[in-house]
Amino acid sequence: MNPDISVRACEARDIAAVSAIYAHHVLHGLATFELVPPDAAEMERRRAHVRELGLPYLVAESEGRVIGYAYAAPYRERPAYRYTLEDSIYIADEARGRGAGRILLEALVAACTRAGYRQLVAVIGDSANQASIGLHAACGFERAGCLASTGFKFGRWVDSVFMQRALGEGERSLPPGPG
Repeated sequence: MNPDISVRACEARDIAAVSAIYAHHVLHGLATFELVPPDAAEMERRRAHVRELGLPYLVAESEGRVIGYAYAAPYRERPAYRYTLEDSIYIADEARGRGAGRILLEALVAACTRAGYRQLVAVIGDSANQASIGLHAACGFERAGCLASTGFKFGRWVDSVFMQRALGEGERSLPPGPG
């Protein structure tokens, strides 16, 4: 791990940096299937919604600068999915390869586990995205499948790779409360 990188909760003051990181991925990458970067107001609305749900929205900092962010959101809206989350993680282009992704993803997994969730799903854009696939595998995710050609971006068809990992007890015990 890189001791120069710290993780904390994302705050409203971080939205400009978060927006810039995401805009780069929208315009130049396949990790997201959005085609037009949302403005800062929309990114703040998204962050606030995740936080209102009581879910983690984290940033990685190095030398006082936000170099990446990650959050967990409901995997699907139907009630039976209530113990399953989907992760999203984005790293600033200039900070790639420094360990921020792993630090963020490990912190996100820990936060989701503490909150009592049982499964975390990654939906990775592009089956050639070895950096994200490798990061998730290193953090205990297993490949759960691939949906071929589900997106069309940059003039080509793009796959969606599904990876999954259990949190806490996973499926080994029933969750609390009514089923």
